[in-house]
Amino acid sequence: MCGRYTLHHTTAQVVARFDVTEVIDATFLEVERDAPRYNIAPTQPVAVVTENSPRALEMMRWGLVPSWAKDPSIGSRLLNARAETLQEKPSFRTALVRRRCLIPADGFYEWKKLGKVKQPYRIRRRDEALFGFAGLWDEWTSPDGSPLRSCTIVTCAPNELMATIHNRMPAILRPEDEAHWLDRSVKSVSDLLSLLGPYPDSDIEAYAVSTVVNSASNDSASCIEAIDAGPDPALPL
Repeated sequence: MCGRYTLHHTTAQVVARFDVTEVIDATFLEVERDAPRYNIAPTQPVAVVTENSPRALEMMRWGLVPSWAKDPSIGSRLLNARAETLQEKPSFRTALVRRRCLIPADGFYEWKKLGKVKQPYRIRRRDEALFGFAGLWDEWTSPDGSPLRSCTIVTCAPNELMATIHNRMPAILRPEDEAHWLDRSVKSVSDLLSLLGPYPDSDIEAYAVSTVVNSASNDSASCIEAIDAGPDPALPL
């Protein structure tokens, strides 16, 4: 499961990191282009990288709405796509072959059960660099003819660090695999699925954050500030 994440790097930094050659403005989604985002939530507009010759950065709604859907409400149930069943699910199997994307991020949140409470953690690269979630996208056309582009984040089994917090994690692609994932000429499902393993433990870290992040209406730097949640023997120092 991946239900919240962060992207406080600038558009220019995202463009440079992902070799973007075209930035497509989507003003209908009403998002401030360079505003740092500390608590990105489902159904909100998110930055997405696609290989559309040239490689493009555009805004899509988080929560996949398949082209064949009767209405866009299905998107709230398709925030994530399990790597193990991508080729089986009608909502994802066509997109896996034809419409893959990268979803830039610099951290994500997960909640760990500690007795009767859930403690939120932020997970990021140790060097605090940008990374890309493996994603799928689709375009739905409303009855009035207007298009809606939306996306979903692929999830996979957790690495050892994430397993101490949750039983799933977003599929983070290694930088050297990103171009292959985006390449629309790649059609081999087995080849694509081989890219979706757990990210190396050695490259990421987790730290406790305030429950202020629990509300999607809170989107400030306070969401990513580390707190002292007491000792957690399951997490490596």
